[in-house]
Amino acid sequence: MQIEQIYTGCLAQGAYYIESKGEAAIIDPLREVGPYLKRAQADGAKIKYIFETHFHADFVSGHITLAEKTGAPIVYGPLANPSFDALIAEDGQVFPLGEVTLEVLHTPGHTMESTTYLLRDAQGNPHAIFSGDTLFLGDVGRPDLAQKAADMTQEQLASTLYDSLRNKIMPLPDEVIVYPAHGAGSACGKNMMKETVDTLGNQKKVNYALRADMTREEFVAEVTEGLLPPPKYFPLNVKMNKEGYEDIDMVLARGTRPLSPDAFEAAANETGAVVLDVRHQDDFVKGHVPRSIFIGLDGDFAPWVGALIADVEQPILLVTPEGRETEAVTRLSRVGFDQTLGYLEGGFPAWEEAGKQTDRLRSESAKALEAELKAHPEQVYDVRKESEYQAEHLDGAHMTPLGEINEHLAEFPASKPFYVHCAGGYRSVIAASILKSRGYHNLVNIEGGFKALQETDLPRTDFVCPSQAKKS
Repeated sequence: MQIEQIYTGCLAQGAYYIESKGEAAIIDPLREVGPYLKRAQADGAKIKYIFETHFHADFVSGHITLAEKTGAPIVYGPLANPSFDALIAEDGQVFPLGEVTLEVLHTPGHTMESTTYLLRDAQGNPHAIFSGDTLFLGDVGRPDLAQKAADMTQEQLASTLYDSLRNKIMPLPDEVIVYPAHGAGSACGKNMMKETVDTLGNQKKVNYALRADMTREEFVAEVTEGLLPPPKYFPLNVKMNKEGYEDIDMVLARGTRPLSPDAFEAAANETGAVVLDVRHQDDFVKGHVPRSIFIGLDGDFAPWVGALIADVEQPILLVTPEGRETEAVTRLSRVGFDQTLGYLEGGFPAWEEAGKQTDRLRSESAKALEAELKAHPEQVYDVRKESEYQAEHLDGAHMTPLGEINEHLAEFPASKPFYVHCAGGYRSVIAASILKSRGYHNLVNIEGGFKALQETDLPRTDFVCPSQAKKS
């Protein structure tokens, strides 16, 4: 028996490959299925099952494409109701895989169809659980994402999750390995550890939600406390995972079409496409296509696209670093953005050489801006997360988290200069690009973000431990 966690850092997502005696199972595959096919081929194994722990909200699964390419059934737990052919398993149903088995543990609470798969070894002993979004390391799945679809409140779903954890998972042996669907950075939980694999016994010691003496009321209160609004693209991804989607090969063929500067400009005008610049932020600052949005590939690219562009049907045209066009289209498709229409052939240099209009972003060092910021702290806009802002910020700075910027556009000054910063520079350039695309050209990006501001003499609030700031 072999188990491989295939972890994708941008999405903080773990898919799993399990093989025994020439038979393989895939759990929660990503949209592009080539790696799973190659993995099985290298082992001389046949993919026998495709297991889904639930209808994912934060990414589009590759279950449908993988089933078409392998003939393997898609398996969901009880209460799932997909629009395509799938095997809806019963609680306790066992699936043989070579010398091992996978047992269905229905664990509703994150969503009502949420299911954990218990892997038993050749001797029938519990070896590992693939817990999806039911149990994370250090946390559990948030109970608010499915409340509308399930016609239940988040408190009712949290109460259901309490029973699932205590009746199905916590009685398992401490040495059982926990393989979750997500790690730190995912919006599907709020307190995840950076590790991606642990034992159940250790989780019982360190995971607040698994305290042995925890009452139902305490669990519901703690699990529902401090939940941020989910990204707007989440329901759209759930819909695609339940109802199906276009084959990724077609998405890639359309999205990787090279367009000359003239064709690129015409396509933008004719389709209303968002021009998405995925280069490094330093390159965007120096020059970019007017009204383009920056979200760089070398950051949390796909989640920020989902949170800020939101509508998966929005046409997109790409400005990319040379050779990274396919990567950009693939990563967009992972969160359901399938309407990429092509990319600027030759990149931004070709746009400049064609004599097209360009724009740039005013960006200054914290040191150079120190006198201005000291005189006008009320004109500083901090686009970090609320927890980062509460931990420490410049005195007088406004809290305007990047994830909510589209809802707060009216709060920015229409004419006088203002300044934006994040922690290190990536998010503030995203924010600045959105603001410029909406007509705000009186802004200045603070290079190096809060880290650089800490090296100045500008007054800051007293530091508060983030865990305490979160509670306050």
